[in-house]
Amino acid sequence: MTGGTGNGPERGQAAAGTMDEAGAALDERDARALRRARWLVPLGTLLVRLLASTWRVRTLNPPAIRRGGATPPARVFTLWHGEMLPLLWQHRSQGIRIVISSHRDGEIIARIAHALGYQTIRGSTSKGATRALLEMARVLGEGHDIGVTPDGPRGPAHVFAPGALVAAQRAGAPLLLLRAHAARAWRLGSWDRFLIPKPFTRVTIAYELVPVTAASSRDASAMTDQFQAAMAALGDRAAG
Repeated sequence: MTGGTGNGPERGQAAAGTMDEAGAALDERDARALRRARWLVPLGTLLVRLLASTWRVRTLNPPAIRRGGATPPARVFTLWHGEMLPLLWQHRSQGIRIVISSHRDGEIIARIAHALGYQTIRGSTSKGATRALLEMARVLGEGHDIGVTPDGPRGPAHVFAPGALVAAQRAGAPLLLLRAHAARAWRLGSWDRFLIPKPFTRVTIAYELVPVTAASSRDASAMTDQFQAAMAALGDRAAG
């Protein structure tokens, strides 16, 4: 029978070797993701431009997107993850900062967003959101609009996480709710049923500007059901 103390150094070395192998595997996956992004981003951006240029876009309540007054407050553009494609296209090159997951899965979306004229805030408004929330509040305080998918980056779909509300409350900014509907579209089999409007189809985009009246971040977090219902009602108007 082998004594427990005799294998101590060997076990430690084996554990260290396993950790090194796991780290190397992660590094290799990150490297593969970056290599994939290098050729997917130019191709994806080109395809988006070609496809989106054929869409016939109709807007509902467009006055909601206008910034009035001498020093208008920044807005939090709030959209569902699955409707990101037509909305990113509609508001390209407007100086909006959008929040995109810092996970490697978000790298391709971030690079395509940059190609369409967006700046990005990397992070999440759900899990581990402290750094992203601070950056969102800072950017809003400087007068820049930001874009948030409150059901991203991984769902559940159409469930409103509180991050956008908390950032808006801290900065004194309203939420600009957006919904998109396409008369004819493809739907991916992803968790968000990602919407890709078909060529030459009618795309309807509906807007609603809603102030965040909460007195504290805690109170803002408690308003998720209210804003989730508002998003659902706005979606019905876009589809109507």
